[in-house]
Amino acid sequence: MKNPKLVGGRFNNCPVGWGCRTSNDNLIKAFEIEKYGLEVFNHGSGETLAASIASAYTAKEPWFGYYWAPTGVLGKYHMVAVDMGPIDKEKAKCNARADCTTPGKTGWPKATVLTTMSKPFYDKNPEIVALMSKVSFTNDIMDEVLAWQETNKATADEAGVHFLTKYKEVWPKWLSDEARAKVTAIVK
Repeated sequence: MKNPKLVGGRFNNCPVGWGCRTSNDNLIKAFEIEKYGLEVFNHGSGETLAASIASAYTAKEPWFGYYWAPTGVLGKYHMVAVDMGPIDKEKAKCNARADCTTPGKTGWPKATVLTTMSKPFYDKNPEIVALMSKVSFTNDIMDEVLAWQETNKATADEAGVHFLTKYKEVWPKWLSDEARAKVTAIVK
């Protein structure tokens, strides 16, 4: 990093106790970011981390740090991912451990999101199982829905209606013809 001022001179780190904090602490060592004059600011809570993004975005100032998706924060404040190079799964595994003795340079691996349910629920609800096996959407969509929900102080049901109304190209493929016709008749 030749000019740390371009990113605000600071790396905004996760709070203690968060998994990203351990990985970030090891990535800070691997990339030697303090050597380049960057201050590492360890946030005390998720609220201060989110507030730092909002403050920088509003003031049109640079912000450099770690945040995850999907979240309402990234739905409100569009950020650009830093290319940290290729993902090395073994280095990422080590970096995720507090006792990692050889932190390595690697990009962040994507996390897998699973839909799970109990066996009794699975056995009693084949229609829901069929639906949930098809449900898929991007982080960008979920970011936007969560941001809308927060901005409008909306309930989960209201956020669901917002999703159904705004993303009509996404959800119909999850439904049977009969269910799609029913939902389409309601969502205008």
